[in-house]
This record gives sequence, structure tokens and C-alpha cells, in this order.
Amino acid sequence: MTITTDLPDDLADVLPPGRFRAGEQRAASIGKILKVVGRVDRVDEDLMDLIGRRFMVVDELGGRLAEAIRSKGPGSVSMKQFRQALASGVDSVPDAPPALREFFEHLERTPDWVDMDLVNEGARVYRRLGRNASDVLLQLALIGGYRFGGPTDLLVATGALAGASSQRRLGETQKWGIAISQHDAMRRDGQGWQLTVHVRLMHALVNSRFSDPGMWDSAYWGRPINASDQAATLGLFDGALLLGARALGVRITKHESLAVMHLWKYIGWLIGVEDDWLVDTERERHRLNYHILLAQDEVTPAGQELSNSIVDAQQTLHFSGPFTRLQALYARERLLSMLRPFLGRKGLDDLDLPVRPPWATALVMPKNIVKYWIVGRTAWGERYLQWSARRNSDQLMRRYFGDDQPELARLT
Repeated sequence: MTITTDLPDDLADVLPPGRFRAGEQRAASIGKILKVVGRVDRVDEDLMDLIGRRFMVVDELGGRLAEAIRSKGPGSVSMKQFRQALASGVDSVPDAPPALREFFEHLERTPDWVDMDLVNEGARVYRRLGRNASDVLLQLALIGGYRFGGPTDLLVATGALAGASSQRRLGETQKWGIAISQHDAMRRDGQGWQLTVHVRLMHALVNSRFSDPGMWDSAYWGRPINASDQAATLGLFDGALLLGARALGVRITKHESLAVMHLWKYIGWLIGVEDDWLVDTERERHRLNYHILLAQDEVTPAGQELSNSIVDAQQTLHFSGPFTRLQALYARERLLSMLRPFLGRKGLDDLDLPVRPPWATALVMPKNIVKYWIVGRTAWGERYLQWSARRNSDQLMRRYFGDDQPELARLT
């Protein structure tokens, strides 16, 4: 699908929020690589205009369900009804309320462009990235995304990924990433599909709550979880993931890239990303990501708080065996070390994070070159990479959840 820049009629009178392009000069410096890989020769002002206005657009379908859940009047939806519909289909809910039926009937009409074989191939490629995927998503996507105000301030306001909840929230994010990368997980009855729909409602409930008077400064920040920020987040999970994995020495072919992009295109559709921002290729994603980056604000104290909270959370993970304190210290120092090449000294300064030499990346890259460029190109090597990925996933869940069952937070 080609990115369009046509302005919909319903946005003609919508004005961008105050944050729009407030940090453009800094963002252009951060996005130099995106500009090159996205082959951006000039800024598309029509696209920038659309991005600015879509800061004021939210998920209407999810919003109607969220309002029905918060309502106590006719047509209200209970969380029990939502969980029943999620697990067994909306037809299994007696007298299903209209908002619940509308929500699930839409999501269960899988678009014609979805190729489930390619989705599964994308899951395989994503899965075999192993620890590289969790590293890039934590370091480049999550912490790297905290260099811009707006979504970070909302996360602090909701209490997500801040303070004592950091470890649990990070574990939930990693759990979702593992779930969507399993074979057939994105079919209707798969755990990846169901957790993705769970996330969509979670976003809609946050939007509904923060739309109450006095809860959020939409005039400056835009609507709480808006269309432009949703597209930016999707770009961190597909385009940025592939860039980051390659930077760590991973071999990713053109076909593998297309498969990963297709997986996340379908996930983006389920989450509610605007249809014309669901793309097929890395180049399209990098081009869109560059323009969305230019639309961002400067860093805020919220980004510093969240980043430091995540770094500190590395020392509270559930380690086993001897020398647990040493393992915890190593996890923290490894994270800081790998942030150095991803964010640069300026990025670390922006987030008030200590600067460490990039020793961890120097250790990871040669290992990845051997694993993915030599060993992984054989049938035996592919089996090894898949086994190694499963082992890493199990270890990751144990470190974040301990003896608890890994799962996403229940919606209330």
C-alpha cells in the first residue's frame, strides 16, 4: 500500500496541536539515518500536514467500545462479556451489546490483503532474532522513543512503565512480542491475535479516561493515544526493529524483511493504525517514520523518568543461581552499554542516563555475524537459531515474572 497525503474532508477544519514540529531541528539530526534509508530527498509538506492533524484523531471503533464499558446505561458492556467474546467469539455472548458486536465483527473480517503464510513467515523471522529482538525493542524502540514529549508524558500520567511497575510493564510488553511471533498466533484463535485485541481495548480505555475534562492537555499534546503516535509506535516495532537488528550484525534478506513488515502490517490493522499508513516495505516505513519524527516535540522530564526507571528495573529482575547481585549489575551495565551506539552520547544526555563504553555491542556483533551469516544459513543452523530463541524467551519471561504466570494486565 502506498502512503497517501490526501487530506480527508473530516480533517479540513482540524488544527495540529502545539507540540507539532516543536523539536524539528533536533529530530532532523536524530533522523539522519532514516532520511538515507527512506530515500527522502525533501520533506513532504502535505504528509507533514496530515501527520499534524492526525495528532487529533483517535480510534473511534475502540472508543465506542470503551465508552460502553465505562457506561452504566443501556448498551453497556462488561469486561466479562469482552473476555467471553475475545476467547470464543461475539456470538457466544448472549444478547451481545451493539458496541461489542461492532468491535469484534470488524476485527474478525480479516482484510483480503492478509497473507497468513507470509504472516507466519514474518513470525518465524521475528522469532529467530531471539535476544536481538528484545534488545532492539527495549533499547532503540522503547527507550529511544522516550526522547520525545507526548506519549512519554501520557505513560507517566497513567503510571505505566514508571516507578515500581516498570518490571511488570516491561514483562508484559515482552510477553506480547513473544506471543505474536509464534506460528499461527495471529489467526483468530491464536494468542497473538487475542493479546493484540486486548492491547487495542487497553488503548481505547486510556483514551476514554483521559478525555475527561482536566485529565489531558489535548491542545498542546494532541489526543491521548492518537493516529500519528500509533503509526510512530508501529514504526518502532517493524522498521526500527529491522534497522537495529542489522546494526547488531544480523543478516536479514529482502524476503525476510517483507515478511516481518507484513506481520506488523496486520498487527497495525488490528491495533487501529490508519489504513493508508499500513505499508509493505521497509523503505516506505522509514520514509513515514522520518516525517513522523520531524513532527515530534523536544524531550521532557517524563522521558528521563521513564528511561531511568527502566534502567533501574534491570536490577530487580528475577535472577537465579549464584551471584544474583552480579547478574543484576551486569544486566544494568549491559543495557547502558548497548544504548551508547543506538542513542549516542547526546541521546543519553537528553535522558539523563550515564554514558558507558559500547563494550556489549562489541561482544554481540561478532557472535551475530557467525550465527546469522554462517551457521544460520544451513538447515541445522536454522533449527539452532529457533531453539536458541525459545530458550531466550523462556529466560526473559522468568526474569520479568519470576514464578508468576506471564500475562498482560487485566482490563478493568
